[in-house]
Amino acid sequence: MTRFFTVALAAVLLLGTYTGVSAVTKHKIKNIKQVENIKDKPPTLAQRERQLNCLAKNIYFEAASEPFEGKVAVAQVTLNRAESGKFPNDICQVVYQKTKIDEKIVCQFSWYCDKGPVVRSKEMYAESMEVAKKVLLEDFRLPSVEKALYYHADYIKKPNWGKPVVARIGRHIFYGDRT
Repeated sequence: MTRFFTVALAAVLLLGTYTGVSAVTKHKIKNIKQVENIKDKPPTLAQRERQLNCLAKNIYFEAASEPFEGKVAVAQVTLNRAESGKFPNDICQVVYQKTKIDEKIVCQFSWYCDKGPVVRSKEMYAESMEVAKKVLLEDFRLPSVEKALYYHADYIKKPNWGKPVVARIGRHIFYGDRT
């Protein structure tokens, strides 16, 4: 953490004590500190296992019947989001992220909003876990989805995202970001 950031954070915390900084601001400061700590330290074994499980579930429920490349691309989008600064910086938080749109709760990955998704194939889940390990632990990447942050199945009507298509893999269409 830079000295400037540390001094500025201390000043904000001190001011917050006397001026009644809102709970939202205190929560944001706490999250900033956690982000800085995450960058400074490698994850623990328990944290890495949790990330692997979240990533494997997302691969399984989003792309279990896809080819290897399709599974890798879904995993890579999940990691791209966590690293983008536009989504939560934690893999599990990315996977389980919900948004409220017009008074309706929408999940970033639709399987999470479905009632009780169940693993129906241990073999396909084991393959999803292997892909998660390859992408997360071995840094395996597909160049075509290097900047992809979004995707949808090819049988879904094209969303009005205004994002450029960067790849079509299996039954998914992947989109980058213009910024």
